[in-house]
Amino acid sequence: MKITITDDFDLDKIINSGQCFRAKKIGDDTYRFVTGDKTLEMTVEPSGYLVSCTKKEWDTVWHDYFDLDTDYCAIRNSIPEDDDFLKIAAAAGAGIRILRQDRFEMLISFIISQRKSIPAIRTSVERIVSLYGRDGFFPTPAAMAAATSEELTSCGLGYRVPYVLSAVRRVYEHEVDLDALDALSDEELVNELKSFAGVGDKVANCVALFAYHRCALAPVDTWIARVIKEQYCGTNPFPRYGEYAGIMQQYMFYYMSVIQRSNKLTDTF
Repeated sequence: MKITITDDFDLDKIINSGQCFRAKKIGDDTYRFVTGDKTLEMTVEPSGYLVSCTKKEWDTVWHDYFDLDTDYCAIRNSIPEDDDFLKIAAAAGAGIRILRQDRFEMLISFIISQRKSIPAIRTSVERIVSLYGRDGFFPTPAAMAAATSEELTSCGLGYRVPYVLSAVRRVYEHEVDLDALDALSDEELVNELKSFAGVGDKVANCVALFAYHRCALAPVDTWIARVIKEQYCGTNPFPRYGEYAGIMQQYMFYYMSVIQRSNKLTDTF
């Protein structure tokens, strides 16, 4: 099926924005995304995109997954002229969208993410899928309920093993209903997520942003902490952006971790 997207939409930037660990480029112009029990291949064409799903699946799953009801171009254009750094970062990151991802997958993935590079996170997540997943999909809590410390250690989880085991148990035994948390306010949601062992402010905010689409939340990792220190004299810039703070965070993260990092690597040769 052929589709057209007129708003900001860049598949390369989306898969490299630090929010998803299983999406990948599988050809010169083709990308694969996985959520729940659905897989999508998108091929970039001169006049739009060729997608591997039916119109019904696109409308009921992927349209929402890519947040296509939100005008990201208008959000970028709303950045005040006096925020020079964000204007530059948003121009570089134009095309990033906040994906609406599976809640259990995001919880486990971001617990794993602590003190790991994005390639290392992807490797660990794929090993978990190979051990417990079915047909290439991220495993359910039930599928991971019998996971052992030894198995998870073999996935490169290190000190995070007990945190993952605890999270799986709590969700599988219905001690925590991840879907029910959606009814909570942003603050309540973050606090509930922090009740999971090994989940601090950053991980909780990442899960809230990328699994619950709480776009007013802006996770602060080492890249963003550096931005706050170096570009904003230690003052958090995100409250200024209200309900779009998480989108602005993604522009900054992408600019620092991909564009600036790439420029520095290039400069060394």
